[in-house]
Amino acid sequence: MGRHSLPDDSASYGAGASPALEPPRQERPPSRQERRGTRRRAVLIATALVLAVGTGAAVAVRTDVLPLGDDCEERSVRLRVAAAPDIAPVLRAVADRARKRHLTSDGHCLDVRVSARSGAEMATELARGGREDRGSGGRGSGGRGSGGGGRAYEVWLPDSALWVDRAASSDGAPPLETVGNVASSPVTLATMPSAAERLGWPEKSYSWAGIAGAATGEKELRVGSADPARSATGLLALTAIQRSTAKERGKDAETRTAAAAELLAERAAPGDTQVMATLPKNDSGTEKGKPQRNQALLVSEQAAFAHNTSANSAPDLKLFYPKDGGTLLDYPYTLVDEESLGTKKSRAASRFQTLLGDAQGRRALTRAGFRLQDGGAEPAVTHRAGGREPQPYGAAPADPPSAGTVRAALGMWTITVQSARLTLVVDASASMSSAVPGRAGQSRMDVTKASLLQGLSQFTPDDEIGLWEFATRLEGERDYRELVPTARLGDRGGDGTTQRDRLTSAFGRLHPIPGGATGLYDTALAAYEKARETYRPGKFNALVVLTDGANQDPDSISRKKLTEKLKRLSGGDRPVPLIAIAVGPDADEEACEDLAGATGGSAHQVDDPAQIYSVILKAVMAAGSKH
Repeated sequence: MGRHSLPDDSASYGAGASPALEPPRQERPPSRQERRGTRRRAVLIATALVLAVGTGAAVAVRTDVLPLGDDCEERSVRLRVAAAPDIAPVLRAVADRARKRHLTSDGHCLDVRVSARSGAEMATELARGGREDRGSGGRGSGGRGSGGGGRAYEVWLPDSALWVDRAASSDGAPPLETVGNVASSPVTLATMPSAAERLGWPEKSYSWAGIAGAATGEKELRVGSADPARSATGLLALTAIQRSTAKERGKDAETRTAAAAELLAERAAPGDTQVMATLPKNDSGTEKGKPQRNQALLVSEQAAFAHNTSANSAPDLKLFYPKDGGTLLDYPYTLVDEESLGTKKSRAASRFQTLLGDAQGRRALTRAGFRLQDGGAEPAVTHRAGGREPQPYGAAPADPPSAGTVRAALGMWTITVQSARLTLVVDASASMSSAVPGRAGQSRMDVTKASLLQGLSQFTPDDEIGLWEFATRLEGERDYRELVPTARLGDRGGDGTTQRDRLTSAFGRLHPIPGGATGLYDTALAAYEKARETYRPGKFNALVVLTDGANQDPDSISRKKLTEKLKRLSGGDRPVPLIAIAVGPDADEEACEDLAGATGGSAHQVDDPAQIYSVILKAVMAAGSKH
């Protein structure tokens, strides 16, 4: 019988009795007084039942539980949650519990729908506005605005705040507000048993720089990682390696970090799920007819826990926790465009977050191998994941990396792994002959050439670089001229000279054009169209424009039409950020910002042309973190 069902006739009999077996108490018809007493008892019983049901309903409302007989379908509030694939099953279990128990928020049953979405995927979607296709939402889609319908999700729970920062950095993203963290998991080095023994597990611990050294040094450890451009685990590990190596290695830090990145890239997988599949099924690390598999992985403690508790027969992983400070996946609970949610959905989102943090929610997270939001170690989880003392698995996590540190690491990865394809467009107007304060006898062009030559020496033979110059009426009616077509620096021409040699010579021949003015707009458009036409997949493609003045060609395209056209050209599957560098006090910084912003690039102002190389490198790294 249901908890709130009314009793049937058998309830008036004693335990174990039934109307068919219980003998009648009297043979004569009941008297009027007895009938009146019977009716009075019936009224009292009915009243008691009504009071009991009413009291139960009141208690149910106070405890946010509605009677099972209520139609939640008509009294529900739907909440759509995009969650990292590793934690999505826990959220679904909590959401199912809420539905089965008819848990409510302000009298409305919670109907939480959880979708597994990677952080990279969601960051890209939200950077473009995060709206669902009109007509696909159904009831509860909510949201305001125009165009493509309401927001596709009200709550986002990625595995790291890195993705929230990346999405929020886009002008097209909706407001994102993180209101707490649901769970955490430290990033570790997970190894096969034989590799763990060779590395001295569990007694010996390593710094992040030491972990990178194990992969590049005598131990020749085959270490795999998820692509840092798509995985917070991979990016946090790479950032920690870069930071640790800079601290321990000093001047050699960049070289050693780049070497580690190159080796990781050789064994990188697209995402966290795919990298787990690179482990061997046995401890030998070899399988007939297949290349050698990874012996170790940069993964979260939770991923190692899931591997060790799965039904497969692969050997359990052993975990190394870096001794110079751990880094955490922090699972931020993030509201998407809270103002558009309305009170009902906003409170439902808060209610669901409360369920994730109550006793049952915490148990569900722990059973799945997560730590709680404070990052404190759970010995049962850690041991099952493969951690043992004296590994410092209980040490307090290090401070999270700054946004600048993360961008630098990702930019380094982009350049190291993908190689760069850059077209340099240099202002050759007469103003480039102006003297540079503090540099006796040197013009802007002199210092610019020296900085470009310095930068050229830092690129590898696989990088592709080309050179344009511009000034008004440089070639007939055109304001620009291609001096060296973009090609691999290591490529040799028919005369035996390399692309690097050709660029070195062309840099040396750059000079200000007497009477030449700044033909910026037509040049930027032509160079951008060429960069798009010659786009090279698998490389980081970018256009770098250096100018010391404002556009001075009265017959050129207007800035408004130029930015509109650049926006249209920059869409699709051929991203080419324009990096604009304004040199000196006369450069039009506002125009540089407009042109760069239209393509997802960046604008920079330098007083001394000697800073050009370092600015280009930083700009490429920053742009590489977005593309």
